[in-house]
Amino acid sequence: MVIVNFEPLHLKSSQLEGLKAVFGERLRQDVPLVRYTTAHVGGPAEVLLEVSSADELALAVSLLWESDLPFLVFGGGSNVLVSDGGVRGVVLLNRARRVRFAEKSQPPVVWAESGASFGRVARQAATRGLSGLEWAAGIPGSVGGAVYGNAGAHGTDIAGHLIVADILQRIGLGQEEMPNREEWNVERLEYSYRSSVLKRNSGQAFVLAALMRLTMSTHEQVQARTDEMTSYRRHTQPPGASMGSMFKNPPGDYAGRLIDAAGLKGMRVGDAQISTLHANFFLNHGRATSAEIYSLIQRARQAVGEKFGVDLELEIELVGEW
Repeated sequence: MVIVNFEPLHLKSSQLEGLKAVFGERLRQDVPLVRYTTAHVGGPAEVLLEVSSADELALAVSLLWESDLPFLVFGGGSNVLVSDGGVRGVVLLNRARRVRFAEKSQPPVVWAESGASFGRVARQAATRGLSGLEWAAGIPGSVGGAVYGNAGAHGTDIAGHLIVADILQRIGLGQEEMPNREEWNVERLEYSYRSSVLKRNSGQAFVLAALMRLTMSTHEQVQARTDEMTSYRRHTQPPGASMGSMFKNPPGDYAGRLIDAAGLKGMRVGDAQISTLHANFFLNHGRATSAEIYSLIQRARQAVGEKFGVDLELEIELVGEW
């Protein structure tokens, strides 16, 4: 997931001609984003374009760079809070979902396009008796989002399993220069806790696909481990509409524990609530607005800062005008 903050604007038909010529009716205007986010909140996209392969994603991004139009890429819609005013510019809905397993290679690997569900890829690996991604079975986001934000759980993360990522980088768009597409290894992605060089330089490079390392095991062993981790997730994280973990854990502590200790667990604003099960999850109980969720974010940061002197850093990303 790559997020770009937009200034208010209204795109003209002439600015979209290149995209329309290639994608036709898949280019739509004024499309509500509620159905495309895991929190089920957010206003409309000024323009929504759905792409169905890594090559289409690369083409769309290249055209948008060439036209100098503002845009963002949407994958699974988790880890993002879209403002009630929506998104000005183009939203690329990434539906590039092809997945290929190479079970006989040494080691076994899985290649997946960036729009594929990371959790589904992990579950598919389990059915094949391939170990390494059991921890990801319950993660709601896309493969691209996982590579971009160094997704992790149960003491591991994508950095420990990625071999290479297929990356489209904006180097220059002069008459003799084109976006550069190449494979990046883990070292080049410069991973840190829930971050990468992609995230720290948002909008300059995009994940098209990823190749991940697996280990041969048995279906029974991998499934048992997957079920164990999935069960733990169900018992420790709340069900319902949310963005996932709201804040990064500060060094040596947990954001949820700090919010709970500050007395905010269960706090509600309208239909938005800080979960009573895990205080680092903010839930939409049906008709919450982004503004209501953002109000809880501000209250949590203020309370934790005043009580513990800790400045909570968002793990999610804010999109639109705030």
